[in-house]
Amino acid sequence: MHRKPVDTIPGDIPQEIRPYLTGAALFNSSCSRLADVYYLDKDAGYYLKCTAKGTLEAEAQLTQYFHRKGLGPEVLQYVSADRDWMLTAAVPGEDGTWERYRAEPEHLCDLYAQSLRTLHEIDCTDCPVSDRITSYLDFVQQRYETGIYSPMHTPDNLSLAFSSAEEAYQVLQEGKGILQRNVLLHGDYCLPNIMLQDWQFTGFIDVGNGGVGDRHFDLFSGIWSLWFNLKTDCYADRFLDAYGRDAVDLSLLKVIAAAECFA
Repeated sequence: MHRKPVDTIPGDIPQEIRPYLTGAALFNSSCSRLADVYYLDKDAGYYLKCTAKGTLEAEAQLTQYFHRKGLGPEVLQYVSADRDWMLTAAVPGEDGTWERYRAEPEHLCDLYAQSLRTLHEIDCTDCPVSDRITSYLDFVQQRYETGIYSPMHTPDNLSLAFSSAEEAYQVLQEGKGILQRNVLLHGDYCLPNIMLQDWQFTGFIDVGNGGVGDRHFDLFSGIWSLWFNLKTDCYADRFLDAYGRDAVDLSLLKVIAAAECFA
């Protein structure tokens, strides 16, 4: 997570949040055009996220849920004004893309996979988002109907590629009915969203797309992130081994790969 010093404090920061700015050095830590993210260097650190009005409510709710499970940061303030604002305590450590961790990719891969398995073993019967799959599949269907088709990179050895949009859509239609709703999903499982401190897991961040669903959603995005962040396909099998092959169904992984062609 990069941090660029901010000279001018945004004028529309809500009053409820301004006391946290007192005596804090402010840094821009944004990595998406859809959100402004600031790091407040004070106490043990805070993160302040700002997006369009009405877009952070679910993320604030899920972030606090993950916190109650001991898996993420505490939400200190959520304010919906002209824009949405969410202030959280910083999770100790650095994200999984830091050079220190990438320098030992096998160790990183194993820890990354084991942290995901730990997440998926959590009791999620009280999750505020009890069905993440239905809304996701509705979104995918809309994208398919508007002609969106953009296959994501997949390792050759896992046989997750498709020759056309119609092939991918057929695989999705045939398999979507057996997707399960039985684990707590991160929803955007990638190396930048897992926090580590001295090779110890400290928490997940950016869980706004989380909820109850099928583990293969997170497994697919986890494999994709290893390729994207480590620039190689050679850790896909190791990742699945470290997660636990007892819980992996490659046919379901292919259904998710098909859906992601339209997501």
